[in-house]
Amino acid sequence: MVFSSLLFLFMYLPIVLLIYYAVPFKFRNLFLFFANLVFYGWGEPIYVTLMLFSTVVDYTCGHFIDKYRTKNKKIAKTFLLLSVCINLGLLGFFKYAGFIADTLNAIPFFSLPSISVPLPIGISFYTFQTMSYSIDVYRNDAPVQRNIITFGTYVALFPQLIAGPIVRYKDVAYQLDHRKESLEDFTKGVKLFCIGLAKKVLLANQMGLMWDQIRESGEINGWLGSWIGIIGYAFQIYFDFSGYSDMARGLGNMFGFEFLKNFDYPYISKSITEFWRRWHISLGTWFREYVYIPLGGNRKGVLRQILNLLIVWFLTGFWHGASYNFILWGLFYGVILIIEKFILKKWLDKSPAFVQHIYSLLLILFGWVIFYFTDITQLWEFTVSMFSFSGAVIGESALSTVISFIPLLVIAGVSSTPLAFNLYSKIKGKKYTVILDALFCIAVLVICTASLVNQSYNPFLYFRF
Repeated sequence: MVFSSLLFLFMYLPIVLLIYYAVPFKFRNLFLFFANLVFYGWGEPIYVTLMLFSTVVDYTCGHFIDKYRTKNKKIAKTFLLLSVCINLGLLGFFKYAGFIADTLNAIPFFSLPSISVPLPIGISFYTFQTMSYSIDVYRNDAPVQRNIITFGTYVALFPQLIAGPIVRYKDVAYQLDHRKESLEDFTKGVKLFCIGLAKKVLLANQMGLMWDQIRESGEINGWLGSWIGIIGYAFQIYFDFSGYSDMARGLGNMFGFEFLKNFDYPYISKSITEFWRRWHISLGTWFREYVYIPLGGNRKGVLRQILNLLIVWFLTGFWHGASYNFILWGLFYGVILIIEKFILKKWLDKSPAFVQHIYSLLLILFGWVIFYFTDITQLWEFTVSMFSFSGAVIGESALSTVISFIPLLVIAGVSSTPLAFNLYSKIKGKKYTVILDALFCIAVLVICTASLVNQSYNPFLYFRF
């Protein structure tokens, strides 16, 4: 992973950018399409065919949906269902076949063979993107794409192909054919990419190391050690995923695209409802527009709304992985959101801000415990350690680890708030800002490169989703 990251930074990306800006605009989508396939095939050559299959299927279905949308609604809906079923079928087979077989085998009289299928990287993200195309064309929310190369560029766009954000077709339909690259956007993209890179390499990786060390100590952490450990994981997953999203958005800017923001300082939230408006915005938007609203949303009474919310949050959890803990994690949030909406909202609104923050953070942290442990026994044991006050407050090993990571914990805490952004906004536009931006980008590239060279720990958490 470290070697691949350095190859991407210093070989693949510079070469792609040089060629991209060297070729005329009318050939840039064609070049990006092949560059995307090279990028994806770098890690998983065999699954390039799967992506090409999805591209051809959805391009064809989109063509017939557009053709018959006004002439024959039934035929248009048939092609929409065909697109959705094929996409979900592929996702279901590669991601959930083994889980479903194991679940059925737990029932008497079932004896299915064990299924182990390697998970294609990024399939959850690009499957949802291709489905959004068919649905947007059917709803007439976006024009049909006549050029299959341009459509393929959308499906396999390498900046956000592997780990999102999920880019809906209607959000980039115009940009695919009419984007205008500029030095201002390119500069903005470089800065955003460097911010994301710093989040990933300098914060997420280090918080992951702290979490691993504390988690391995198990019961001897003490309750405070366990809580600090899960705080480390909360920082790791936030800076890992938001860092990658920032890098994707930055790369998009370099190529003339504008992707929507995927994270908006979720840990400053004062409720779980607010948290999910700030966390993984593209996924929440996708489920709201393509699942919750079509199911009826809040238009068919309270009981139906509650059912719709539970369905959406069951699917949100299941989307993250073929494991019971992800389903539990999704339903955990679904139940809390329902309680907030119908019971707690008035009380929360009247409570002091610090009470709202503490309430939200405690539930968010416990949610990450559920999210992390795929083994239910380990999940229970760690949960018990968080609320077991019979032993030491914090174990010796955990204390030593925490002390060594205190500076980074403070930096991570501050970086998860808008403080730095607000300070930068006050000086943005001044003459010396350009120099500061350049120095920041150079420093990040140098420090991150040195960090990647010197350590082998560089996991991308959302690759497996």
